[in-house]
Amino acid sequence: MRISAKADYAIRVLLELAADTTRPTTCEAMAVRQDIPPRFLKAVVGDLRRAGLVRSQRGCDGGYWLARDANTITVRDAVVAVDGDLLSIRGEPRAGLSYHGTARSLTPFWADLEAQLDRMLDATTIAHLLTREGVTHDRPMASAAAPHQRR
Repeated sequence: MRISAKADYAIRVLLELAADTTRPTTCEAMAVRQDIPPRFLKAVVGDLRRAGLVRSQRGCDGGYWLARDANTITVRDAVVAVDGDLLSIRGEPRAGLSYHGTARSLTPFWADLEAQLDRMLDATTIAHLLTREGVTHDRPMASAAAPHQRR
């Protein structure tokens, strides 16, 4: 399995935003903290915003917030927001593939693999990743959006 740079960056952005929900965070700040190219990060944040995972605030005090509680955003949400389908074979969606002869058993195998992958990514939330053993935080972590945030 290959995890794209976009998916990796998307998860890292969501972790950054979940770590401190008391104020918006700029792309520039996240790019520096996570060592991600700023222009690429802006595209990733745009995908996350269109997927409803982050929201933006304009102005001098602007930046990005989580659009939902970190307990409700899964790793699957992040990956699908930036990459689409979880599993593709030779660049094609798994559902569109068919095999013949001795390779027929690949169809249910790929379906089972996709289902297991989906379950694992869906069971892991951004909040869970933040609280995993051994992880330390530079900033205070909040599990829900601050009540004073604009919506």
